[in-house]
Amino acid sequence: MSDQHTTVVADAHFLEAPRWHDDRIWFSDFYGYRVSSAREDGSDLRVEAEVPGQPSGLGWLPDGRLLIVSMTDRRVLRREDDGTLVTHADLSGHVAGPPNDMCVDAQGRAYVGDFGFDLMAGDPIEPTSLHRVDPDGTVTEVADDLWFPNGSVITPDGVLLVVETFGDRVSAFDLTGDGRLVNRRTWARFGPLPERSVEQALASVTVAGDGACLDAEGGLWIADATGDRLIRVVEGGTITDEIRPGTPVYACGLGGADGRTLYACAAPDFHDEARKAATEARLIAFRVDVPGVLDVPGA
Repeated sequence: MSDQHTTVVADAHFLEAPRWHDDRIWFSDFYGYRVSSAREDGSDLRVEAEVPGQPSGLGWLPDGRLLIVSMTDRRVLRREDDGTLVTHADLSGHVAGPPNDMCVDAQGRAYVGDFGFDLMAGDPIEPTSLHRVDPDGTVTEVADDLWFPNGSVITPDGVLLVVETFGDRVSAFDLTGDGRLVNRRTWARFGPLPERSVEQALASVTVAGDGACLDAEGGLWIADATGDRLIRVVEGGTITDEIRPGTPVYACGLGGADGRTLYACAAPDFHDEARKAATEARLIAFRVDVPGVLDVPGA
C-alpha cells in the first residue's frame, strides 16, 4: 500500500461524504452548495443536486431516491424521481447543532449525527445525540452522549459504528429489527475524552475521526482530520494500516469497479470562511488491498 495518490476531482471548496453508488463516486461540496457524481476516474462529472443549505451526508432509500443532509436549515432532503428536492425530515426541533454525516440502512432508516454546538464560533464542546429518520420522515433520538458523531457505517451483521471526532473513539450499537440501537460499547478507543475547549481538544485528540468507510474484512478506514492521515482500524482499536497523503483529509469511501479504490476528501483546513473563498479542495484516490463492502445498506 502506498501514500501515492491520484486527483480525481479538483477545484472544489470543501468535500465530504464520498459514496460509491451506481458505478459512480458521489460527494457533497459544502460551500459549492451541490452534490455531484463522477465516473471512477473523475470523468463525466455532473451535478446531482443544488443544496443552498450546505449538503453533507448522503444515502439512498431502497427505491433509489437520494437522501441529503442539509446542514444550515437542519433538514434531510429527498431527491424525487423528477430531480426535485423535498423535505424528507425537519430536524430543527431535535438537533443541538448542524446535522452532518449520515448512514441509511436496508429499510431506508437514516441515522444522522449533529455537531452539538457551534464549532465555527469556537463554542465549548457539548455531547450530543444520534437521530433516526424513518422512511415516513419521523424523527427519533436513538443514542446520546456522543462527542461530535461523524462518520457512521452499518456492518453486514447489523452493527452501527459511529466515529466520534472529539470522543477519540468509535462507538458500536447493535441495530434491532425495529431500528433501535442497543448494547452500546466502545469498538475502538484511541485516547481519553478531551477538554471541552475545541482548541485544546484539537491539540490533544489522538484520532480526530471524521468520515469513515468499511471494508470486506471488517476494517474501518477513518479520515483523521487533525493527523493528516487515513487509518485502517479493527475492533479493539488496533491500527493496521496508515496512509499519509501530505494533506489534511476529512472523509473517505471505498469504491471503484473492484472496490479497492479508497477515495478521500482533501482540503487545506476546515475553516468555513477560508473554504468558501477558495477552491483548493480535491477528491483524491489510493489503491488498497481489501475491497469495500459493495452491498452496504443505503448505497
